[in-house]
Amino acid sequence: MDLLTNTIRPYAWGSTTAIAELIGEKPTGEPQAEMWMGAHPAAPSSTPRGSLPDVIAADPDRELGARTVARFGPRLPFLLKLLAADRPLSLQVHPDLARAREGYEAEQNLGIALDAPHRNYKDANHKPELICALTDFEGLCGFRPATGTADLFEELGVPALAPHVEALRTLPEEEALRRVLTAVLTDDRETTARTVAETAAACERLGGRHEVYARIARHFPGDPGVLASMLLHHVRLSPGDALYLSAGVPHAYLRGLGVELMSTSDNVLRCGLTPKHVDVPELLRVVRFESCGADVLRPRTLPDGEELYETPVDEFRLSRHRLTDGAPVVDLTRTAPQVLLCTEGGVRVGELKLAPGASVFVPAGERTEVSGSGTLFRATVSC
Repeated sequence: MDLLTNTIRPYAWGSTTAIAELIGEKPTGEPQAEMWMGAHPAAPSSTPRGSLPDVIAADPDRELGARTVARFGPRLPFLLKLLAADRPLSLQVHPDLARAREGYEAEQNLGIALDAPHRNYKDANHKPELICALTDFEGLCGFRPATGTADLFEELGVPALAPHVEALRTLPEEEALRRVLTAVLTDDRETTARTVAETAAACERLGGRHEVYARIARHFPGDPGVLASMLLHHVRLSPGDALYLSAGVPHAYLRGLGVELMSTSDNVLRCGLTPKHVDVPELLRVVRFESCGADVLRPRTLPDGEELYETPVDEFRLSRHRLTDGAPVVDLTRTAPQVLLCTEGGVRVGELKLAPGASVFVPAGERTEVSGSGTLFRATVSC
């Protein structure tokens, strides 16, 4: 197994302290948003044997296991991250696998560079994802029922929102959500900016359940994403709680530190709360216009003490082990690749000692015994 050296990405929304405090380093004063653990080409981990993608490419069957290679090809199918948000991320959705393949091929055929700012599809993969809170965590996830948003808008007393209230109350839900989101994202920008300013002022005045939208508007004044965010559930997670996000579900993380696991993809369609490219027609093709519950996912404890976060995807499987000194050694040997991340205390993985923030890549089939006193997250495939 290999101790990983990982890249920390300095996105503007990142916390200046959360990751540094977890890994026991002095804050740099700059945002530290995500630490990537995996083989994604944008920020691959390195090992004593070389970069993780190169290690895998040299012998995929040995590193990933024949079954994983047969199912997903000669690549690590998941990406593990530490995510630390101090301000809202962009409001976004991810495509399903069919749309990702179509969109990627179309942009390749058009000759759009992978790093072009208006490029939507960086790869041909879908991006289901799971976020597990390490601290109190806030996010937006999935459309609330249309009538619930109508009530929220009506409480504000902003005349410009009246047409949206009527649509949300009178039209079939799918049509209502589509019409309101389309209007919010395509109306004249000056008019939208005024509506956002009036809405933000009303949210500030009322407080309560409106406070979160006032806070978002302070970060993104005049942004149509402020209105779009009000269509979504506001979710609070306690440490250990998680959210699973499937294709087409609009969402945004607002603040907090968490462990994030996803398929190896960087495909994002943005709705707002960002200076980056927003492709409204493509976004509307991807969004699922249906209300859904923002169900908090809690782990199921297996007989050996492993706490499993169950999701309906094959590319990844996230679980947690809370270890105590003097307890029996736990055998995590698996016929699939694994990335193990310590988030608390001190954990021994084989001969390696992991402090918080340290992670290891474990090739398929390699004997893996863990012990110590701390918390260890385990990322692998589910099939």
